[in-house]
Amino acid sequence: MENLHLCYENPSELHEHYKFSVEKGQEPLRIDKYLMNFIENATRNKIQLAAKSGHIFVNGSVVKSNYKVKPSDNIRILFSEPPKENILKGEDIPLDIVYEDNHILVINKPPGMVVHPGHGNYSGTLINALLYYFDKLPNNSSNRPGLVHRIDKDTSGLLAVAKSEKAMTHLSAQFKAKTSKRKYIALVWGNVENDRGKIVGNIGRHPKNRLQNTVFLGDESDKGKPAVTHYEVLERFGYVSLIRCTLETGRTHQIRVHMKHIGHTLFNDDRYGGEKILKGTTFTKYKQFVDNCFKILPRQALHASTLGFIHPINNEWLSLASDLPDDMAICIEKWRAYSNYMK
Repeated sequence: MENLHLCYENPSELHEHYKFSVEKGQEPLRIDKYLMNFIENATRNKIQLAAKSGHIFVNGSVVKSNYKVKPSDNIRILFSEPPKENILKGEDIPLDIVYEDNHILVINKPPGMVVHPGHGNYSGTLINALLYYFDKLPNNSSNRPGLVHRIDKDTSGLLAVAKSEKAMTHLSAQFKAKTSKRKYIALVWGNVENDRGKIVGNIGRHPKNRLQNTVFLGDESDKGKPAVTHYEVLERFGYVSLIRCTLETGRTHQIRVHMKHIGHTLFNDDRYGGEKILKGTTFTKYKQFVDNCFKILPRQALHASTLGFIHPINNEWLSLASDLPDDMAICIEKWRAYSNYMK
């Protein structure tokens, strides 16, 4: 919420910075309070200034900060200057390319790399790297060159990129239809009792924490978007478990939210509370051991290990795999050794 201009301007001459569609079941709420839950680092004062200057539109009309949002409202925030993330520049950033032909790329994204520019991350992203190495990448529906899907900044692993318009159309349709296959390896807190399981629950923005998503059930089951995660236990280490997750859907933070929902938050997931010792003893040596694991793996323990889809040109099934990155592999080995020592 930067560079607010205290004047009304022609919407056709403004640039869209934010766009939201209010979900079903939303209680009436002042728009300044509502937007605080959706825009990172936006203070209520800045939102009120934006409303006062005529930059907040609901269903095509300017609204004041006391407007109460209702389900299905379309909210747009427009400013005279384009968003910084729309000013894309190529940057010489190394890429780990697992597969490439004339139409597609599959990248093994390292942890810590943001996929596309956004608030607070205007450079050093995967898109900046792609623009440096490749010309005329097709835009997706959000005007992001090459992107067919995304994974979180601190999640490592496989990501598909379209190099041609035909590939963009074909791959986007597959991900939308949920026919692509994505599997992840995760280390989670606690002893996961069942060898296999299925988690079903709508995922949407947490009503009290703008940085988190949550599962909506019961009376609130009409909120959020449907999400289904399958999991299987690969190894148990006592206080943590190594699992494989297969996605039916691809919601933001899906595995992180679903696993927390069933009581098994991802190891060192600081956004969802996994950076605390959630299982284990009170012994000082144990705390030191866990702290050392946190230092080795300074992010959530999640890796996109397998990606499969139909090739957009030859229509053959393409399946690719990625080894665990060193930080996650070393951390898992430490837990394996600790578990064997404690037996």
